[in-house]
Amino acid sequence: MSITQNLIALTKSLPKNVTLVAVSKTKPVEDLMEAYRAGHRIFGENKVQEMVHKWEQMPQDINWHMIGHLQRNKVKYIAPFVALIHGVDSERLLQEIDKQAVKHQRIIPCLLQIHIAQESTKFGLSETELDALIAKAINYPNVQLRGLMGMASFTEDTAQIQKEFAVLKNIFDRVQSQLTGFDVLSMGMSGDYTLAIEQGSTMIRVGSKIFGARNY
Repeated sequence: MSITQNLIALTKSLPKNVTLVAVSKTKPVEDLMEAYRAGHRIFGENKVQEMVHKWEQMPQDINWHMIGHLQRNKVKYIAPFVALIHGVDSERLLQEIDKQAVKHQRIIPCLLQIHIAQESTKFGLSETELDALIAKAINYPNVQLRGLMGMASFTEDTAQIQKEFAVLKNIFDRVQSQLTGFDVLSMGMSGDYTLAIEQGSTMIRVGSKIFGARNY
């Protein structure tokens, strides 16, 4: 099936309240443009340089999501245009995003990344660190906290994945009851997005099911 066919089939299968981020990392601009012509406007990249390169070449009505681990010294390159930063996992990063947002007279929407997986290699805050960071967010008025993001363990054990997503949904519900405009729960990728949606995800990050296997 073509990119267009994949995209249409996937979009039709999703509940109305779930936003699809087409993960376009490593894919050429022509592939993204096929998805664009099919009506898609939300793309996710995990490398700053690649995202800037595509932003410069593609139509300006695209919402670019930074879904990878973001280094503080790279924030300045995406600050003029990024629509949502998925992986904020420290106050120092929040501080830098706020600083760059001020320079561009913007308020940059962000998600706080929570560590829910068994793998220690995955980034993210503990629940205690999350609460501490939210308390300090008032110091950074040019950052808008929109919700949470998390990645489940890379495993075939669906019960484990469901459990991790359920943990994240519980944390999200608790924080959402305390903050206004906190409405995005980004969890679920190509291999586990159906489980994520069952557990309450409002945003999924899907690449290979749209664009095919990645080129590395």
